[in-house]
Amino acid sequence: MNWYIDPAHTQVHFSVKHMMVSTVRGRLGKLSGRLELDASAPEKASFEIDADVKGIDTGDPKRDAHLRSADFFDAERFPRIIFKSNAIFPKGDGRYTAAGDLTIRTTTRPVSFDIELLGVGIDGQGGQHLGATATLAIDRSDFGLTWNMPVPNGVLVGDKVKIEVDLEAIDEAIAKRMGLAA
Repeated sequence: MNWYIDPAHTQVHFSVKHMMVSTVRGRLGKLSGRLELDASAPEKASFEIDADVKGIDTGDPKRDAHLRSADFFDAERFPRIIFKSNAIFPKGDGRYTAAGDLTIRTTTRPVSFDIELLGVGIDGQGGQHLGATATLAIDRSDFGLTWNMPVPNGVLVGDKVKIEVDLEAIDEAIAKRMGLAA
């Protein structure tokens, strides 16, 4: 079955250490993507998620502009972050590991998301909605995001970035009504 990411109900959040003493949290902009999933064989699923970097939001416009600049994401030249799965491994109890390729700027690296399928709900018109959460931690330097500034107790921005995805996917009929599918 084909599922489409519902951009109104899906968010990608991230967190990273600031000055090694606090945590900055933010989210990426509009998301799009498609999943191919047979509920009876989730390990055969495949999916792609595309996130808009220009819409990055940490609650601080000055910091957001810096993140969009060439120092970090260079959003004018590289406006998207893309994940494409290539294997799904069942862990039991609705939990899976999704291996795939994450592309940030010009760098593509293999990563693995931990995924929990939350279930399928039916709306008032009979449409199906699939819920899932996913988590991942990356070293931003592995993707060419190396800007930093030394401070007395380390660096201004930590290298480890935690990523959390709250995903709601909709069936093809709903996606067509919303203009998300042809």
